[in-house]
Amino acid sequence: MHTDHTESTTITPERHALDALLRAAKRLQRQAHSESLALSLPVLRRLLQTQTIRSVSLPELRRHRHIVQRKHVLHMLAQEAGHAHWEDYRRALASMGTEALAQLDVLATHAGYPNHWFSRYDEALQHAAAHGGTAVRAGAQGVVLPA
Repeated sequence: MHTDHTESTTITPERHALDALLRAAKRLQRQAHSESLALSLPVLRRLLQTQTIRSVSLPELRRHRHIVQRKHVLHMLAQEAGHAHWEDYRRALASMGTEALAQLDVLATHAGYPNHWFSRYDEALQHAAAHGGTAVRAGAQGVVLPA
């Protein structure tokens, strides 16, 4: 006799945060590989800024953007979040909710041009206060998204 066995699966907040981060990493990797300069350059700059990929210039990395792997993007996101390695960041996700990772979705969908990028987040805040828009942190860098 067949019994209908429905297993109750609960998705933890940690799993939600990890899934959100992995989705963002996948989008960022696609953007890095894109033919579009507006999509690829912001991600490639972030990879260089965090020293995830070293000993290569931005033009060289742009020409060879196919070398960017998911592990590079995950390491970059970890560095930007203040963690030394992806493994450390993954462990820290246990105490984060998806709201703590909301900026990943914003950056992934609005990271190209005509946004204003700044080398420091506080510069982005100042620009947003003076000219409008929303400042979003990208590691030590900042971007101002149009209002």
